[in-house]
Amino acid sequence: MAAVSFDRVDKVFDDGTRALHELSLDIDDGEFMVLVGPSGCGKTTALRMVAGLEDVSAGEIRLGERAIHDLPPRRRNVAMVFQSYALYPHMDVFENMAFGLRARRVQKSEIRTRVDGAARILDLASLLRRRPGQLSGGQRQRVAMGRAIVRDPQAFLMDEPLSNLDAKLRVQMRAEISKLQRDLSATTIYVTHDQVEAMTMGDRVAVLHRGRLQQCAQPQELYDRPANLFVAGFIGSPAMNVVHATVRSGVGYEVGGTTLPVALPEPLAGRNGVTVALGFRPEHVRRAAAGDTLRLAGRVALVEALGPALLVHAEIRGRTARTAEAPEGQLGQDADVATVLAALPPEDGARVDDRIELALDPRRLHVFDLETGLAIRQNS
Repeated sequence: MAAVSFDRVDKVFDDGTRALHELSLDIDDGEFMVLVGPSGCGKTTALRMVAGLEDVSAGEIRLGERAIHDLPPRRRNVAMVFQSYALYPHMDVFENMAFGLRARRVQKSEIRTRVDGAARILDLASLLRRRPGQLSGGQRQRVAMGRAIVRDPQAFLMDEPLSNLDAKLRVQMRAEISKLQRDLSATTIYVTHDQVEAMTMGDRVAVLHRGRLQQCAQPQELYDRPANLFVAGFIGSPAMNVVHATVRSGVGYEVGGTTLPVALPEPLAGRNGVTVALGFRPEHVRRAAAGDTLRLAGRVALVEALGPALLVHAEIRGRTARTAEAPEGQLGQDADVATVLAALPPEDGARVDDRIELALDPRRLHVFDLETGLAIRQNS
């Protein structure tokens, strides 16, 4: 296996569309790197450029110590697993897995050894004589992965490989792919738009938006310390609450006329009256109790029973801050009403039209600059 490196890589299509803007990203040898973001963010384009299926407009891509961006695909020694599996329907499992090796004129005995070994790893040994039409979706996905494994590449490239599976099978296959990657110590670049896949599978996750890298970090760091408003709105389900807040020096913040007494980050010291975006996750909001000082009062607009929690939509005075994933005007409200989501215990009993007071955790507040979208931290 080998490391993969993007060095200020650009991609501009013939019609002038810029898919990637100076992407710089280092993927370590044996690392499971997930590229995540909404449709059109450039993640699949980046993967296809590593595979040689798209040309690089500027910059450099390296595999180990070797620059590969100008090499033809067959000389790159990477293996790609596609969303559609791309199996040959007239060939059985063995022949599908062996096809690439035969094209490279590998000896028959070596082909048999490699295919049998991959089949054992992927629990396909009893299915080698079946054709794709006789397999389940999960089995077809394993065949596609087996075809990549037998090539013994320096890096695996996976383009939304689970998107065609049902929800239950996706969970199972997430675990299987993660275990396989650990067992093989395989350098893997995995593309998905599903942030749950990204958070559960990746050693690190690179978040892209409009062709630009927003943040690359371990999953927990993305959740705990989003670098900007986009990452805050994209990572986490349900999404982070983000509302306009006015800085009150020596006091804290004011949200829709309600004062929230809390220590301000050092960069906001002396900036009385400045409006910022204040973020807090639904799972860090609870019913207010005696002694809680950070309270927001509102009306319950909607209650969703999720089983382990009630997702309560509460309307409060204030404004929802605009993020890429949570635009202003949620639920069709006017600019003076914001919706705050709270994940409350299922026994809470909240009902539509109830008046409710919600308490925020001062240790779990996130502050962002409204103009740049960047996080404001104590150590900024």
